[in-house]
Amino acid sequence: MKKLFILPQLAACAFLVFVGFSAHAAEVQGSADAGKGKVWLCIGCHSIPDYRSDYPFVYKVPMLGGQNAAYIATALAEYKKGERKHPTMRAISGSLSDQDMADIGAYYAAQTATSPINPLK
Repeated sequence: MKKLFILPQLAACAFLVFVGFSAHAAEVQGSADAGKGKVWLCIGCHSIPDYRSDYPFVYKVPMLGGQNAAYIATALAEYKKGERKHPTMRAISGSLSDQDMADIGAYYAAQTATSPINPLK
C-alpha cells in the first residue's frame, strides 16, 4: 500500500526538478542599456588604452569594446567560479548576477575599441 503513495510523490519531485532545470536552461538576455550602468568598475582598467596590470603579474589588460557578449559573460562566470585565476576579477565578478554579466557583455558588444572611456558621462 505504501508503494502507491510513493509514486505520486516521485512524479511530483521529477516534475519540479524538470521545471527547475528548464527555467535555469533559459538563456539570460543581456541589455546594453542596463549594462551601461553596470560597467563603472570595469572602466577603471578595461577602457584605458595600453593599460598594464601589475597584480598578480604584469600583463596587458584587454580592451573590451566590440568583444562578443557571450564571451564576456562566460569569462565573468568563470572568474566567479574560480575557473579563471585573477584575484581582482574574481572579487569583482563575485558580486555579479547572471543578468549583470549578460548586461555587461551586451554593453561591451555594442561598443568599439575606440568608444569613449567613461560611458557614465
